[in-house]
Amino acid sequence: MRAHSSATAAPAIAVTTDAERPGLGVLQAALGVTAFSLTFPATAWGLEGFGPWSLVAVRSVLAALIAGACLLVLRVPLPDRRHWAGLAVVGTGVVLGFPLLTTLALRTSTTAHAAVVVGLLPLTTALLSALRVGTRPSRTFWIAALAGAAAVVAFTVQQSGGALTTADAFLFAALLVCAAGYTEGGRLARIMPGWQVIGWALVLCLPLAVPLTAVALAYEPVELTAHSVTGVLWLAAGSQFLGLVVWYRGMAAIGIPKASQLQLAQPLLTLVWSVLLLGEHLTVAAPLTAAAVLVCIAVTQRARG
Repeated sequence: MRAHSSATAAPAIAVTTDAERPGLGVLQAALGVTAFSLTFPATAWGLEGFGPWSLVAVRSVLAALIAGACLLVLRVPLPDRRHWAGLAVVGTGVVLGFPLLTTLALRTSTTAHAAVVVGLLPLTTALLSALRVGTRPSRTFWIAALAGAAAVVAFTVQQSGGALTTADAFLFAALLVCAAGYTEGGRLARIMPGWQVIGWALVLCLPLAVPLTAVALAYEPVELTAHSVTGVLWLAAGSQFLGLVVWYRGMAAIGIPKASQLQLAQPLLTLVWSVLLLGEHLTVAAPLTAAAVLVCIAVTQRARG
């Protein structure tokens, strides 16, 4: 009984401390965005050796094993029954839905075009947050958010030549499910530490991910190369676990709408990684868009809800 009490008391202290340190929350959310910005390039690497279904399944299983080991070693008690529905939303949206839909899209789409969905994600997350948890950002916040989203979308669409592809259906669906997962995860991160939110969501998806992995590996050929192995390891440890840990902690500290606006910089970071890792080329519009996005982020951070 004594060990259980100390285990449950520590998370409450951690959540309260983070909420009282908004500067740390901004840093954590920014680290999460940086981790996420590598997701599409890492997916492109992973697809060099894995099929889309096996890549998503393997990354989910590996991430769940990492999370489960952390939960087990630290003897974290099971969440209350009332939180499992929210964790299921996080798992469906962030652990399985978004990775699968974007991976399917990246079979025929460039990383630049796929970044459109990331440019729209902050606005969608803020909208779902307003509906789900009752947040009411100010008019200035919304104007800056819309302007930033428009700048990112215009830039990424221009980068892809302005043509819509069949991958867009996957990208728009990924946008919705991921925003739902972020919103629910940010709400739960006010109740329990962010790493436990994504940790339990990953573990919850494990019974589905394991048989999916077995079936996918049986039907999709796998070629283990330096790129494919590096890609799947980063997706599992970086994007799927560590990135979401700091991201949810950041959302809990500074609020879902403001944290989501930091993601306006994610498409531009993704394009930078695409140049360095995939050999893609940027246009002269990149620094202009980056400056516009930074202004929008500064405005949303100062705006009061």
